[in-house]
Amino acid sequence: MRLNADFTKRVVIRPEDYHWQQSPASSVERMMLDRIGDEIARATTIVRFAANASFDAHTHDGGEEFLVLDGTFSDETGDYGPGTYIRNPIGTRHKPFSKQGCTMLVKLHQFAAEDTQQVTLDTGAARFVSGLVAGLTVLPLHQHGTENVALVCWKPGTRFNAHRHWGGEEIFVIEGTFADEHGIYPAGSWLRNPHLSTHSPFTDEGCLIYVKTGHLGSVG
Repeated sequence: MRLNADFTKRVVIRPEDYHWQQSPASSVERMMLDRIGDEIARATTIVRFAANASFDAHTHDGGEEFLVLDGTFSDETGDYGPGTYIRNPIGTRHKPFSKQGCTMLVKLHQFAAEDTQQVTLDTGAARFVSGLVAGLTVLPLHQHGTENVALVCWKPGTRFNAHRHWGGEEIFVIEGTFADEHGIYPAGSWLRNPHLSTHSPFTDEGCLIYVKTGHLGSVG
């Protein structure tokens, strides 16, 4: 399968575009955002566990990165509520489940071989730092090579300078409404802006977004 597999193209998916599909695990559904491969794939996906759903134990040959959006995700290492950010490097293994149900943004098979840092972070309890413009605060999540991952909180009325993205940019809107000159993106929207793309982002009502930059320059 190749879904949104041309990384030189801009892609926008809003909640009204969601089409949930059954995964191989009973009571686990997914909304595919991009994918290269079949069941084992380089993929970005919104995954939804129903209450008491579980997945078989499995090994992440290409690594796994995810952010819990709502509910509680669990595996043999613990229980992780909304806002938990986790990176499981290449070769890690677990058996996921959710007693109450949960929704997650999941990225698979996107780790560099030398990126071996395991991360578990409760972003709700972490300290954001001042951003580059007034009204912007940032919580760095991970950095490796040119790749940077962060949560960015925008106060209402914040506007950012026009800028170009070397290595591209990926955004998931967690709360509020994000915007730029190309459109308006409510909570649940996913954007992928290619290498060397430009935009001038802003928000009227405020928002919280997941942002990954610098990772798309050699993909596609």
